[in-house]
Amino acid sequence: MIPIDDRDGFIWMDGTLHPWRAVSIHVLTHGMHYGGCVFEGERAYDGRVFKLREHTKRLFRSADLLGMQVPYTMDEIDAATAETLAANKLTDAYIRPVIWRGSKKMGLAPDPADIRVAIACWSWGKYLQPKDGPGTGLSLKTSRWRRMDPQSFPVEAKAAGVYAVGILAQAEAAQAGFDDALMLDLQGNVAEATVANLFAVFDGVLKTPKPGGFLNGITRQTVIALARDKGITVEECVMTPAEFVKADEMFLTGTAAEIESIGRIDDHKIPLGPMTKQLQEAYSALVRRKG
Repeated sequence: MIPIDDRDGFIWMDGTLHPWRAVSIHVLTHGMHYGGCVFEGERAYDGRVFKLREHTKRLFRSADLLGMQVPYTMDEIDAATAETLAANKLTDAYIRPVIWRGSKKMGLAPDPADIRVAIACWSWGKYLQPKDGPGTGLSLKTSRWRRMDPQSFPVEAKAAGVYAVGILAQAEAAQAGFDDALMLDLQGNVAEATVANLFAVFDGVLKTPKPGGFLNGITRQTVIALARDKGITVEECVMTPAEFVKADEMFLTGTAAEIESIGRIDDHKIPLGPMTKQLQEAYSALVRRKG
């Protein structure tokens, strides 16, 4: 694998395209030391960024929740995204816009005007693929780490600091031989995986944990709409781990992961079922649909 910082191409930063390897920030950057950083994960299909404006709106919302005033308009960020894709000659790509507090001042109280913005894109396959091979589904280990209390942090912000607990959970799962982790909320109910939302099928009904303690993903919302368009009953509800593993089939969703089947949680095997395949096909058709 080519290191992410040693590639050809261009990255848009603070209004200008720069050669990929030339982009850098100072080690004393506020966003790196104190977590003042928000970002988005987007995908382009056939040269078109799927739900670009929805992602840009959430990016600005995340920045606002962390008290950061973005020095660009949404239209300018959307245009810069297209410019970055074109400069890198990519049509199918993963896109990472990021906003962070810069290096003008250290300490918890930052310089409010020191806001940096960058957009990068590269070719990236599915974020999660089963270690056991195609057709087996992902394996998830229930993590000892919990999603944080929403009273402690605005969980609707896609903020870099929130991912620290996911790093711990994913590392724990990988060390035990699993693909990813199943994360619970503070009450011990099912929340999500480390970077993706969860769905389960029970007797033809599609169920998913009710958001509130985790990010309500754009892909999650898309899949709910697709399912309802196909006449599938969707329920957003509270589920305990014991209830969850009794599902007929399971899958997770996310921009990087798209839709991926779950084949095992801890030692409990989950069948791979037809509804997951149906929604995978519908999602694939949607993201490449013109107009």
